[in-house]
Amino acid sequence: MKPVLALILALLAAGCARDSSDAPVLERVDLAPAELVVYGEGSLASVTPTSLTVPGSQWSQRQLRWALPDGSWVKADEVVARFAAEQSKLSLATAMIDLQRNALARAGKHDELGDAQGKLTVDLAQVAGLLGIAHRFAGASEVALSRDEILDAVQDEHFLGVKQDTLNWRKDLSNTRGQAELALIDAQRATGDVLAKQSRDDLSALEVRAPHEGVIVLQADWSGEKPKVGAIMWAGNVFASLPDTEKMNIEISLPQSEAQGIKEGAAVDLAPLGTPDQKIRSTISWIAPAAATRSRETPVKYLAMKATVPADAMVRYHWVPGQSFRATIFLLQADKALTVPNIALTNSGDSASVTVRDGGRSELRTVRLGVRGPSRTQVLDGLKPGETIVIGAAPAASVTPSPAAAAAATKAPQ
Repeated sequence: MKPVLALILALLAAGCARDSSDAPVLERVDLAPAELVVYGEGSLASVTPTSLTVPGSQWSQRQLRWALPDGSWVKADEVVARFAAEQSKLSLATAMIDLQRNALARAGKHDELGDAQGKLTVDLAQVAGLLGIAHRFAGASEVALSRDEILDAVQDEHFLGVKQDTLNWRKDLSNTRGQAELALIDAQRATGDVLAKQSRDDLSALEVRAPHEGVIVLQADWSGEKPKVGAIMWAGNVFASLPDTEKMNIEISLPQSEAQGIKEGAAVDLAPLGTPDQKIRSTISWIAPAAATRSRETPVKYLAMKATVPADAMVRYHWVPGQSFRATIFLLQADKALTVPNIALTNSGDSASVTVRDGGRSELRTVRLGVRGPSRTQVLDGLKPGETIVIGAAPAASVTPSPAAAAAATKAPQ
């Protein structure tokens, strides 16, 4: 008898289990306060940050000797960092030696030109004297001189005239060439002066001061490392930024699937990670026109957006740029609304439907949706308060399409 009783109880238990698994999960829909939100994280950044660059002329080398810690609050004209320029010291010393060599070369060339001009002047004076004598003989009467003496005097006069012309040409050529060589030396000196001035300017520009009040944010390099004392840098490169704390925002990035329905002007609650009591209410001020991938490792696209941060909150809570925040973005806030779980919706193209349960009968009904959240969606039309819907798939044999759903199915292309 006992084995038979046990068998009966086992069969009853199996039947109950089967019936329980076949029973659909139901939910009654009613007008109630509704709040559809999306959660994300972002970082605090300045709308108009001021870039701080390594001082000096382009491509000159610098070594960081001292800098304020990352996130330090500074006042206008306060020293932010100090640099050393050993290369500029060496460049200045080299430029000064080159300038001294240039001065010696110019003095030597000037003396050489003076000697050449002096010798030519002496030669020209000598030729001029001989020409005077030749003129005297050439103009003497034939009574006083013999015929041969007159011919020699005339010949000497022609030779001396040609020699004088040659000496004048050599003097002009020497002067022109000498002036050209002096001009080249002067050009070299001008280049040396520029290099020396550049080195002096580099050595006089080894401090960086804050152009305005704000918080120092050190700039990470390609490897993610922020500047450290002793680091070698190049003039003109950005090593830090000074955000304007009067204009700050939170930069948020959400997966594209979760960002649907977010619009500019949507309310958002912001609070630093770890300090939820410092919560403020803001709005979405900007949304990127399209989603984009953030890395090559994953094809998931993210949509970027920004939320403004009031200046008084920065002062009150002493927030610093780069700080991480928790963002609660409100898609819908309503005192009364009908919402259904997303799992209860059946989507077909642009239309959606839910399965309405009435006693033991189920009806597939087309609904018009409103705001869609990550887990629930607002229903604007197609459901009435107090009706019961099926969450998940109902047994196919028990579902009857509504007239509207049947008409839509009839009109659908085969």
